[in-house]
Amino acid sequence: MLVASRRRNRSELPHSPHCILIQTYEAPMKLQIRRINRFFNVVLGALAMLVVALLSAFIAMRLAIHGREVKVPNLAGLSLADASKQTRSLGLRLTLENRFYSPNTPPGRILAQSPAPGTTVRREWAVRVTESLGAQQVAIPDLLGQSERTASINIRRLGLEQGIVAHIPAPGDPGVVIAQTPPPNAAGVDTPRVSLLLSEPEEADSPADAPANSQEAFVMPSLTGLTLAGAAARAAAAGLHIASAEDLNLATPAPFEQMGWGTVVAQTPLAGHRVIKGEAVHITLTN
Repeated sequence: MLVASRRRNRSELPHSPHCILIQTYEAPMKLQIRRINRFFNVVLGALAMLVVALLSAFIAMRLAIHGREVKVPNLAGLSLADASKQTRSLGLRLTLENRFYSPNTPPGRILAQSPAPGTTVRREWAVRVTESLGAQQVAIPDLLGQSERTASINIRRLGLEQGIVAHIPAPGDPGVVIAQTPPPNAAGVDTPRVSLLLSEPEEADSPADAPANSQEAFVMPSLTGLTLAGAAARAAAAGLHIASAEDLNLATPAPFEQMGWGTVVAQTPLAGHRVIKGEAVHITLTN
């Protein structure tokens, strides 16, 4: 029994100095491994938080961008009050840009709009509309030979609007209407606006242009803000024709029938210039 007890006590003691060395270095190594593991855990946690932050920012950005986009409603046939209420509910702005005669649309109703219905735009975008005046009820007066003041009074007396007033050197008394658009007693005009071309004194060293003055002259109307069809109708009412149209939304030129529903942003000749009947007009369209 005594021998067995001594053997058991001896077995509990280190067998060699190598065991002491292993136990001496084992504890610092475990501590170093724990520190390395803790460092990698911190790095992985930071990377995970960074990924989550980037995903959250990306999702928030997409929601902010697409959340501010709406589709333009169809306003055709609505009154201005109803159209304004509908656009305001979507965060859009309604702008009355033109007022045209239309035998098919009752007066006070929306005749046309830009952008077209269904177009995706940002909030606070301006929706330009054209109001119908109904069928033409007033005849265009003959203002040729009248002074600017008399012509303006006659225009307003009939409930019409005075459009562009341009001047050009011409023989005779200055300040007299020598051309108007639309022409006197014109039927089927699209707008109640009457533009005037007035004479002004000629320069002494510039001879009169008899051939040009002998032809029927008009005031070039403004086509800005009109659709291609509206611009063509207004030009035709002034005895002009659209010779070419450039659509900025198309990469290459296209014929009229392939043009979009954009609006006129530029024209040649410019509004208010003197033009001759049959003269060609060039326009530029965009959304």
